[in-house]
Amino acid sequence: MTQSADRETMSDYQHLADQLASKGLDVEAVKAQLKAQKIELPSWGFANTGTRFKTYAWPGAARNIYEKLADAGFVHKLTGVCPTVAIHIPWDKVKDWDDLVEYAEAQGVAIGAVNTNTFQADRYKWGSITNADPAVRRAALDHHLECIEIAKRVGSHAISLWYGDGTNYAGQESFVERRHRMIAFLKEVYAALPGHMRMLIEYKLYEPAFYHTDLADWGQAYAVCIKLGPQAQVLVDLGHHAQGVNIEHIVATLLDEGKLGGFHFNNRKYGDDDLIVGTINPLEMFLIFNELVAAGDAAKDVAYMIDQSHVIEPKIEAMVQSVINIQTAYAKALIVDRARLRERQDARDVLGAHRTLMDAFETDVRPLLARVREEMGLHPDPIAALRQSGYEQKIAAERGVSEVGGGYPEGD
Repeated sequence: MTQSADRETMSDYQHLADQLASKGLDVEAVKAQLKAQKIELPSWGFANTGTRFKTYAWPGAARNIYEKLADAGFVHKLTGVCPTVAIHIPWDKVKDWDDLVEYAEAQGVAIGAVNTNTFQADRYKWGSITNADPAVRRAALDHHLECIEIAKRVGSHAISLWYGDGTNYAGQESFVERRHRMIAFLKEVYAALPGHMRMLIEYKLYEPAFYHTDLADWGQAYAVCIKLGPQAQVLVDLGHHAQGVNIEHIVATLLDEGKLGGFHFNNRKYGDDDLIVGTINPLEMFLIFNELVAAGDAAKDVAYMIDQSHVIEPKIEAMVQSVINIQTAYAKALIVDRARLRERQDARDVLGAHRTLMDAFETDVRPLLARVREEMGLHPDPIAALRQSGYEQKIAAERGVSEVGGGYPEGD
């Protein structure tokens, strides 16, 4: 950055800081909260991924969990807010977990949530945890128990569960019988959890089951969590809802119930598109974070995880951009004039309250984020730092173009 550009950035920051202070906001407190933000990266987001139709190989895409951790470590080095990496089993399975933990530490990160996988093996064609065949359910249970043991070995505090179980045609199976099998299964998994570990239960409206999905929405996931106990909480994936669903309302409700466990951040236009978070609907992201900030301590244990499939984008840059977009939404939510918002709400000033929110949303917080990064010893612009680093070119030369993707061969 040139001296003139640096002076301009400082001037922009000071102008914003003065503006926020005039509204009674504690700028230093806002910066402290931004510095304390933690965003978990997905191991699979650094590998070759694609659609149901095609996976496009990307030069330098990670081929194994060690390369995924190296890439995640570099993203954390650029952003300073991504200290953990979620893993997916068996995609990221290794023989020596102690060695993997040590390698992660050497990259400046740690292992985060352990994700199970019961949606790829042939035996799960008719379902996994809801399958009528006890032998298939037993195989799925063994997998879950293995994931809990892995989580213990790597120091994880959460297992993340998503299921593709469902049916494609009316009359194919009994909804109720499948639900009973699902609840009985999850109770066995829950009973195996150590006291410090959370079970994050995800849901999805459709795909790969197209008539009904056994865990189709947040209400069904919430009902299951209530049956299991306090360590079971709902995980909200931003792409897993019907069109037009008010996700921030779901977030507020789950927070109020103490059942919001975490997020899988991404964005969608039509279906579960796994686009970069905040690129299609940045206002929705802001409104979600507005509810999280408003909840205060009720949101302190929420896990903020990215879950994206970068099909045509550069893997590292896509992840850095995702982190920036999350930071931006959080920063805007932190500068909402909450005293004025409450005042306008109490006065039933509908548009005044709305304008108070939109004032924060429309504020350019880039100078604030740049200052926060500089105070953390980072480059003020992570994308510029990435492009100047030569890291993507380096791994492309070292790794080449591989057809290996984020998953594992069909079967096991």
